[in-house]
Amino acid sequence: MPTEGLLIARGEKDLYLLPRMANRHGLVAGATGTGKTVSLQVMSENLSRVGVPVFMADVKGDLAGICQPGTATPKIQERAKLLKLGNLAFEGCPVVFWDVFGAQGHPVRTTVSDMGPLLLSRLLNLNEVQSGVLSLVFRVADDNGYLLLDFKDLRAMVQYAGDHADELETGYGRVSTASVGTIQRGLLALEEQGGDKIFGEPALNLDDMMQTDARGRGMINILAADRLMMEPRAYSTFLLWLLSELFERLPEVGDLDKPKLVFFFDEAHLLFTDAPPVLLQKIEQVVRLIRSKGVGVYFVTQNPLDVPDVTLGQLGNRIQHALRAFTPRDQKDVKAAATTFRQNPKLNVETAIMQLAVGEGLISFLDEKGMPGVVERAFVLPPRSQIGPIPPPVRQQIIQGSVLFGHYERLVDRESAYEILKARAQGRMPDAASQPAGAPAPYTYPAPPEAPRRPAGRQRETILESMAKSAARSAASQLGRSILRGVLGSILGGRR
Repeated sequence: MPTEGLLIARGEKDLYLLPRMANRHGLVAGATGTGKTVSLQVMSENLSRVGVPVFMADVKGDLAGICQPGTATPKIQERAKLLKLGNLAFEGCPVVFWDVFGAQGHPVRTTVSDMGPLLLSRLLNLNEVQSGVLSLVFRVADDNGYLLLDFKDLRAMVQYAGDHADELETGYGRVSTASVGTIQRGLLALEEQGGDKIFGEPALNLDDMMQTDARGRGMINILAADRLMMEPRAYSTFLLWLLSELFERLPEVGDLDKPKLVFFFDEAHLLFTDAPPVLLQKIEQVVRLIRSKGVGVYFVTQNPLDVPDVTLGQLGNRIQHALRAFTPRDQKDVKAAATTFRQNPKLNVETAIMQLAVGEGLISFLDEKGMPGVVERAFVLPPRSQIGPIPPPVRQQIIQGSVLFGHYERLVDRESAYEILKARAQGRMPDAASQPAGAPAPYTYPAPPEAPRRPAGRQRETILESMAKSAARSAASQLGRSILRGVLGSILGGRR
């Protein structure tokens, strides 16, 4: 049964976001302080209310209040009276807090292998030659069956490639000592900034982000990103990895009555800044195709021109808050932004963009046929939840009350590349007798021709299982050995 439209804003007419069109992506733009955060909050509340899980990064710490009921402040009452809303029913939304550093939410991690060489190259700001050496390191690890799970695995493999450069040259090509040194310095700098916390196990199970509560409301996943934003490249690369994982892991579902997940990408300009052309191409490809997986992506940025034209053309649901035009270049940007809407003959969009009040926007949502609606000037509704941050004790209470608490907090350190290379350097290999009780069995390679049976419980499929299944499908070919990569790296490497 189709889900009714979600009332987001009110002007001369009510403006509804249609859930069945919410996976067609969108844009929320506007200068600082014009109301973008409240627009995110209102959209997230409405999506959650109809059972759609949401992901968003909290870069300023002021989105956490969505978990608490709002209050009738003078500004809220004034806006409700202006929009003739009557008495608002305040309520909080079900929330799961995440944090790469594990301080303000459940630790969220990936493995080095899942991240892949392409995104790691962006994270480390490597040039083309250095990226080639990093890809070589991954290939050597694949061919020797060395699992790349955490940060120390990657550092050990890079060191191994540098120490055995002459031996590897015949089979893999020249390993530049200078490039190895650059990669090692980049890894060291990333570790000092806490970036090593991104890698490890248990890795994030995407199913844990796509849940509903007992009332059928979609869970709102909030990534604490105020600390992560101190390293913009790490922030944008991590969110890009998460987006690519959703694309790779989720099955094709076609058109649904409502999305399986809506993903808000705040500070979206960081994703495209200084990105090489090959990465921009893959970003565009993921955004174009991920809607068939039931995922809607909404870019949040100050200026719509921060998003490349090819990607901007795919963002059908739009809320444009005020832009300021203090310089000739600003005026040019305003004019360009005005042309991205389906024009309304009753409205001068270019003039209106500079006159919008806080919380007011130029809004165009897709209609039931998937066509952009005529742009309308309207006020976004006030949220029903609290605006602003919450006290740390309240946050910790929610974290510890989550069904996920204790799973991601328990770090797992399986035998992988670091342990194997260390044992070989010492002239020994671990055997069953030397393993402590309960330790996982040493990794063996190649994988068996039949995919191993998945263990019971909620544990995600292991890297060994994924490689075994893929190897069986590809007849144990060399390609099958490097199957486990993020989708961006896999597209480049010809995974499928």
